[in-house]
Amino acid sequence: MCSIPLRICSTDPDARGRCIKRNSTQREKNSTEVNMASCSRAQVISLYRMLMKESKQFPSYNYRTYALRRVKDGFRENLHVDNPKTLDMLINQARENLAVIKRQVSIGHLYSAQKTIVEKEPQL
Repeated sequence: MCSIPLRICSTDPDARGRCIKRNSTQREKNSTEVNMASCSRAQVISLYRMLMKESKQFPSYNYRTYALRRVKDGFRENLHVDNPKTLDMLINQARENLAVIKRQVSIGHLYSAQKTIVEKEPQL
């Protein structure tokens, strides 16, 4: 996962070893939320890219377009989720879906099928 350095308090050299909070708790809370949000954002973007990349590997045109459409729609639908628990649940669900897509792609490569008319190159 992602490691976020949390700064609970800062030490003052005049404090002789004691831990003193210099800034207000609200400022530290906001900086922590920004770090967590950017970390989660990076994870979500990385997961989105992996899902899109793996979905493009489907040998069948129909499965490929369906998977790409579902990934895009799913991420658009949950674009404004702010709750950390819900976000974690959605990230775990997307990881499970990535594993399913990887399995299905490997199975799809085992059994070849004819290309559809949409996939065929035009002959001039």
